[in-house]
Amino acid sequence: MPTVLTPEELERVLVVTAHPDDVDFGVSGTVAALVQAGVEVSYCICTDGDAGGFDPAVPRSEIPRIRREEQTAAAKAVGVSDVRFLGWSDGRLEPSFELRRDITRVIRQVRPQRVITSSPEYHWDRLPAMHPDHRAAGEATVDCVYPDARNPFTHVELLRDEGLEAWTVRELWLMGHEHADHAVDVTDQFDRKIAALRAHESQTAHMPDLEGFLRQWMSASAKAFGMPDGRLAETYRTIVCPP
Repeated sequence: MPTVLTPEELERVLVVTAHPDDVDFGVSGTVAALVQAGVEVSYCICTDGDAGGFDPAVPRSEIPRIRREEQTAAAKAVGVSDVRFLGWSDGRLEPSFELRRDITRVIRQVRPQRVITSSPEYHWDRLPAMHPDHRAAGEATVDCVYPDARNPFTHVELLRDEGLEAWTVRELWLMGHEHADHAVDVTDQFDRKIAALRAHESQTAHMPDLEGFLRQWMSASAKAFGMPDGRLAETYRTIVCPP
C-alpha cells in the first residue's frame, strides 16, 4: 500500500460528491473511522439529488428538501455536522469553470489536508458507479485540487470579494477507481455505514438486502488487499499532490 497521511497527521478532510448518498455508499465507513480518530470531516454535495427517488407518489418538488434532510441525518450517523450543498441540477452536472469555482470556494473555506471524491475515469466493471454526475464531480474536484484551489490567480473573486486565501491540498483520494491502491478496514464502522445509508430512505427503502449487498462488495474489496476473512474494506486510488 502507498504511504498516506495517518489520522494523527490529519486535521481536516473534505469529501466532494455529486449526490446525497454517494458519500455513504462510497466512503462513510472511512469517514466514521476518521471522526473517531478526531479528524474534522466536511461534506460538499454538488446537487440536491432532485432526479432521484423511487416513489412516484412523492411530488418531485419535494425531492430536493427530502434528500438534503436525508443526507444531513446520514452525516450525523457517522459524526459529521458540516454538510454543504451547492445546489446544481441532478443529472446535468458538468465539470464547468463555474462548478470548479464553487468547489474551490469550499476547499479554501475548509482547508483540508485530504480531499476524497469520485473517480473521473470509467470503470467498466462498476458501471453504476460511473454515473456522469459522479465523473463530472470527480473531474471538477481534481481540477480544484490542482491547480485551482492553490492558485490565487484562479477564481480571483474568491480572494478579492470573500477573502479566501489559496490552499494546497496534500492528498487526493478517488473512490470507485479501477486501479485502487489503498484499502481502509472499516469492519468496526460497518454498523454506522448501514445507519447512514438507511437514513437515505428515498434511495434505499426499496433495497431488500442492503446489508448483504454491501457485505459481499466490501468483503471482496478486503480480500483483494489481503485482509483476513470477515473483514470489510473501502478502497481508493491515492495521489500525493505536489507541494
